[in-house]
Amino acid sequence: MNAKKAKPRTISEYIDAAPTQAQEKLRQMRACIRAAVPGAQESLKWSMPAFSDRRILVMFAGFKHHIGFYPTPSAVRAFAKDLTGFKTAKGSIQFPLDRPLPLALVRKITAFRARESNEKDRKWRT
Repeated sequence: MNAKKAKPRTISEYIDAAPTQAQEKLRQMRACIRAAVPGAQESLKWSMPAFSDRRILVMFAGFKHHIGFYPTPSAVRAFAKDLTGFKTAKGSIQFPLDRPLPLALVRKITAFRARESNEKDRKWRT
């Protein structure tokens, strides 16, 4: 009988448990997002790395063949022209492991989500 793997409790543990071929790109994603929103809180949401500032801004996850990036549907719509070379869904983007990560785009999308979140907060405070 195999012992169950312990669920990761931090982003570092998540990355260490991810498929080997995804680990370096996951580290790059984390650093890129952290640089774009330095005050955001890191946590795991739905067992995926997440960055939050009063609400979830973005999440990401490692898979065998791609990195999943989850910036919400509004961000995917706003950057649709920039994402034409990637597989997308309503609120997600897939970055293939065999290509370099578009870190400048990840940074722009993350900054967009931070601005969007702040605007929503201001709207509710007035």
